[in-house]
Amino acid sequence: MKVFAVFDTNILVSALISRRSDTAVVLALETLLSGEVIPLYNDEILQEYDEVLHREKFNLPESLVDATIGQIKKDGIASERIHTEESFPDSTDIVFYEVALSKDDSFLVTGNIKHFPKNPIVVTPSEFLRLIGKL
Repeated sequence: MKVFAVFDTNILVSALISRRSDTAVVLALETLLSGEVIPLYNDEILQEYDEVLHREKFNLPESLVDATIGQIKKDGIASERIHTEESFPDSTDIVFYEVALSKDDSFLVTGNIKHFPKNPIVVTPSEFLRLIGKL
């Protein structure tokens, strides 16, 4: 079974700045970058990844940021947004949810679960890993 996922930007940031390789965010991102999970994205998501990951406060090497986004684009599927009437505390989160709705059997992996509607597709990294049999 193919598994599709949209990763909220906070997951990428947390995984890339983590000093430990055994955290749920790091392990979840590894499933995406290794091809075990197929990323879903659109131009808005890629732009947010690029803008946030290049922030000076994170001090991430440009080569790491470019390689991460490049791998997502290479292995992923550019997807359309599926409009929702749900309300969000932060309107910039809507695109992640709407892209996750574009494909059956997909997940939205986030560290900010409360920012999204209560829906089984919205999961934390630990829940995601359990659901795909990696924990």
